[in-house]
Amino acid sequence: MRGLVVLIMLLVAFLPPLHAAEVVIAAVPFQSSQPCTGTFVEHPLPFTTTTSRRPIRFYESNGAGLAVNDLDDDGLLDLVMSNLHGRNTILWNDGNLRFTPQPLADGRSRAAAVVDVDGDNLLDILFTHSTSSLSYWRNEGITAAKRASFSMQPLQGVRRPAYVLTWADVNQDGLLDLITASYDSELGRELGNTFLFSDGAGVFYYQQSPDGSFTPTRLAEQSQALAIWISDLNHDGMLDLFIGNDFTFPDQYWSFTAGAWQPVEFFSQTTLSTMSFDAADIDNDGSTEFFAADMQPYSDDPTIRAIWQPVLDQLANSPRLPGDLQIIRNLLQQSEPTGYRDRAQDYGIAATGWSWSSKFGDLNNDGWLDLYVVNGMIAADLFRQLPDAALVETNLAFMNQQGERFLPMPEWNLGSLASGRGMSMADLDSDGDLDIIINNLAAPAQLYENQLCGGHALQVDLRWPTSPNTRAIGAVLTLHTPQITYTRDVRAMSGYLSGDPSRIHFGFPAETPLQKLTVRWPDGLISTIEQPAAQNRLTITRSN
Repeated sequence: MRGLVVLIMLLVAFLPPLHAAEVVIAAVPFQSSQPCTGTFVEHPLPFTTTTSRRPIRFYESNGAGLAVNDLDDDGLLDLVMSNLHGRNTILWNDGNLRFTPQPLADGRSRAAAVVDVDGDNLLDILFTHSTSSLSYWRNEGITAAKRASFSMQPLQGVRRPAYVLTWADVNQDGLLDLITASYDSELGRELGNTFLFSDGAGVFYYQQSPDGSFTPTRLAEQSQALAIWISDLNHDGMLDLFIGNDFTFPDQYWSFTAGAWQPVEFFSQTTLSTMSFDAADIDNDGSTEFFAADMQPYSDDPTIRAIWQPVLDQLANSPRLPGDLQIIRNLLQQSEPTGYRDRAQDYGIAATGWSWSSKFGDLNNDGWLDLYVVNGMIAADLFRQLPDAALVETNLAFMNQQGERFLPMPEWNLGSLASGRGMSMADLDSDGDLDIIINNLAAPAQLYENQLCGGHALQVDLRWPTSPNTRAIGAVLTLHTPQITYTRDVRAMSGYLSGDPSRIHFGFPAETPLQKLTVRWPDGLISTIEQPAAQNRLTITRSN
């Protein structure tokens, strides 16, 4: 670990003591700030998601994801890249935005996740696959070369096909549970009768047991899943599970109530071809907004509309069930006393292109969560008339206008045309701001170094070594200042097929006094850190 490490012993005293969590804090100052250019700077990464054939067709056109986390516990966030045809690859972070690739004996993959599955305080890697179940790469510890070593092992009880996955301690026993969902259209096309005469698709909840085995519960027999989300979205004390489905197959929703998943309805409108999910407090009022990305051209240019129109017509004329709630555009669901209301058009983010991974993050460290969307499509089945069968679209960055609207920011230099699919945000050079990583289809992956100007930050790593949930997935962190209260949460996955780092990032205007940081751990216990120092990464280790 680089930099000056300041150890602070902190016993948090509360009344009643049942609600206290004892923690130890280590603070590491950020590295010296990088050049301030007011833009992001692109760096190609030594990895490319390849396909088995050209021209690219369904369903390889959907691409693959990625995950971010500190695999070797050296303080630097590493990258895990999924590959459709070639080998999945770890990109070890060597510092100064330099990465060493390590290919794995694994491929034909979709989603990637990095979590501590077995509670040994070492981060493991998981991949979903096009036509099979998960692969689990268990972290065996640090080698003499100071890298983590991984071995592929079975997840006992997990056998069903999966396209998307996520992790959470659903039943509050300290063990991380697994949720998966399949993409049945691809399975049917690739496996034929093998799939048609099986019962291996749909949505599954796998409850982990202390012996490391998983007990499956089938929540749905069918799914066309491209996105998955789990959190207590409406703050009622129950986890909510959302499956975002492609085509006209409706999205699926459950809440975990009385020890079981119960189907629920959350929204009066839903996206039609759901590509991506994220949720965040975009107006800093303490409630959570929920964003679902769909396909809709971001321009009214007649040439662009002409390219899109056959696809839009086909979707609009697809058979629908009575009472279908789906519409063809992005939705931003905002909580109101009577339920949720879509505000995507009001915020200026209803149409963002053929959108894949879409995520919120405070990119300019001003205290307001911005939005980034990756775009594009390559498919001979749809765009044979275009060069390389590619619908070439720019990725879009939006700056949050103090919770009132999102403003397009082409000047941030994030408008890649490389047909992105998976995307995550993380501070890869330890300077306190969020960089962006994109797994493109049939083009080198990209890292966008954040060189925006202004603002300060605080980053937080939670450690819970006395629990199997060692990275405290499901924890909620609240940063209090005299003007605004900021809320973040620890999650495994968001966007499209993309794993998030367990390291939490808060941005805020420079010179903002930080009053306190509150951590609500997954079991409900609270830790409070008074007046945390800005421009630091805190590692908060719980001891009870």
